[in-house]
Amino acid sequence: MRWRPAGAAALLLALAACTTGPSLEHRGEVTAPPGDSRHLTVGSAGFTESDLLAQLYAQLLNQAGYRTSLLTVANREIYEPALESGQIDVVPEYAATFADWLDAKADGPGAPPVGSPDLATTMKALRRLATPRGLTVLDPGRAVDQNAFAVTAAYARRHHLRTLSDLGASGLKVRLAAGDECVQRPYCEPGLKKVYGIDITAVDPKGVGTTQAKRAVQNGQDQMVLTTTTDATLGQFGLVLLADDRHLQNADYVVPVVNRSRAGGERVTRALGALNDVLTTADLAGMNRQVDSWRRLASDVARTWLRDKGLVK
Repeated sequence: MRWRPAGAAALLLALAACTTGPSLEHRGEVTAPPGDSRHLTVGSAGFTESDLLAQLYAQLLNQAGYRTSLLTVANREIYEPALESGQIDVVPEYAATFADWLDAKADGPGAPPVGSPDLATTMKALRRLATPRGLTVLDPGRAVDQNAFAVTAAYARRHHLRTLSDLGASGLKVRLAAGDECVQRPYCEPGLKKVYGIDITAVDPKGVGTTQAKRAVQNGQDQMVLTTTTDATLGQFGLVLLADDRHLQNADYVVPVVNRSRAGGERVTRALGALNDVLTTADLAGMNRQVDSWRRLASDVARTWLRDKGLVK
């Protein structure tokens, strides 16, 4: 369980109680105009990358003249309604994952997923679902945090592997370290078999990108591990990613989501849009590494990166 500052538990209860969202009328058209509040609350989902993104957002908004505060709410079931109600004004999200989550919220957990490997299709679906809730989804940048698969560098060299297609064509039998849900998820074992023809002999339920899972691949117990594209610790275990060259994974690009009536104005869009052409997947992985491995504060890592890129003074 992640530590929260004093008083956060009471605040979470208050947020959980306020789930009414914006006023809607005329087939879901939002009545409130885009707003530009002077003080904005930036939300974080409580893991390293989300904390870093929240810090980047807050510092860019400070540079643009806003006063900001940060709030960690590690449960989307709580922070998304708080975003709708305006208790949180800005959060970093992931396009395909958030689209599927909003779709399930609107149509039930059995609703077919709307996220896809195509970014334009995913963004269209996400904005369609977000707008009636009083949310504005800003443009995605270059950074993406998708599921990814890694093998040891030695294994990749020995079998001439650069892509998942290479692994499928090799005919190698692969024991996969992943979460136990991998056997059913279309973007995990079933997709690896169907799209790439990879011979998955078993799923070793050691979790997604956990130290235990990576060590199982490092020591040869398993041949491949499910992790993410911004995993900062792969090098410590001698692991390398295999490219998803047939685009099995969904377009989980980083996108800022804002409360339209409080933070939907052009100034916020401009301030956060400064990241779009600059922040890359490799940048995120590098910043994650500084926090997770070097034990630096997320606020300091974000500030240094923004200054190095000339985005803040």
